[in-house]
Amino acid sequence: MTTLNKQWLLDSRPTGEAGVDNFRLVETPLPALQDGQVLVRHRFLSLDPYMRGRMNASKSYAAPQPLDAVMIGGTVGEVVESRHPKFAAGDAVVGMGGWQKYAVVDGNVPGSLRKVDTTHIPLSAYLGAVGMPGVTAWYGLTRICAPKAGETVVVSAASGAVGGAVGQLAKVRGCRAVGIAGGPDKCRYVVEELGFDACVDYKAHRDPKALHEALKAVTPDGVDGCFENVGGAVLDAVMLRMNAFGRIALCGMISGYDGTPIPMTYPALLLQSRLKLEGFIVSEHMDVWPEALKELGTLVATGRLKYRESIAEGIESAPEAFIGLLKGRNFGKQLVRT
Repeated sequence: MTTLNKQWLLDSRPTGEAGVDNFRLVETPLPALQDGQVLVRHRFLSLDPYMRGRMNASKSYAAPQPLDAVMIGGTVGEVVESRHPKFAAGDAVVGMGGWQKYAVVDGNVPGSLRKVDTTHIPLSAYLGAVGMPGVTAWYGLTRICAPKAGETVVVSAASGAVGGAVGQLAKVRGCRAVGIAGGPDKCRYVVEELGFDACVDYKAHRDPKALHEALKAVTPDGVDGCFENVGGAVLDAVMLRMNAFGRIALCGMISGYDGTPIPMTYPALLLQSRLKLEGFIVSEHMDVWPEALKELGTLVATGRLKYRESIAEGIESAPEAFIGLLKGRNFGKQLVRT
């Protein structure tokens, strides 16, 4: 009997906010494998903010997600069938299989599929703390913020998969870690479970002046490094607290993912405080991945790097979970269990 694959395609490009009607669920029969190919049964799909930008047709750092094609995205699962000598049935693997239950992968393409060890690290963690989000955190912190022991690092979206790792990696390096997150539960988690020194609830300080004052209270010595995931008023507040020669790793601008322009209120501070602001895309720095994954894997395996996952059940739930991610409804890394 032919196995059917369930796939989410991008059906239309959003105008303003993305919605579930931008996606279409289809069922297609799995083809017979050719030499060099591997059939993977996905167990978890990764949902990430960058996917929203790729839904647009406008110019960006990556090509737009094609219409009527399977939504791009990281995946983990196991090999069901293999016609490639380096992979065998039962192997745990991580790849970019997209929003679908199965993927046929060309095992000869470098980096298309990687075997992972789940002895001490859960399979799902390879999409989070020991995957792209973790390496993103590691690169932005170590290569751009480059903090020294005793310095203060501020992280926006601090309860998320990337932000949570940034703060913990900063603490490992002897820094003071201050988070910005939405809501008392997320802030409590950031401090009590992840070990940040403080966390500011931006939802309790909607006014820019109030947000600045709240941040000032928990950064008495100013801010030396900023890992920015949000932009807008959050970045404005942090820039007002930046010390001279501070470094800002610009990872995301989720406040503008609905297409709204994101103004910067105090651009003159970049000059006045001689700040370094650098945007980065972690896939452009594959040379550091082995070093980053070694540290991240060791910290997770020994329980020193903590993380939380929000898991949506069933492939059918992917669009709703994705929209929820963009609105901040997730807690930690957003996954779909297929």
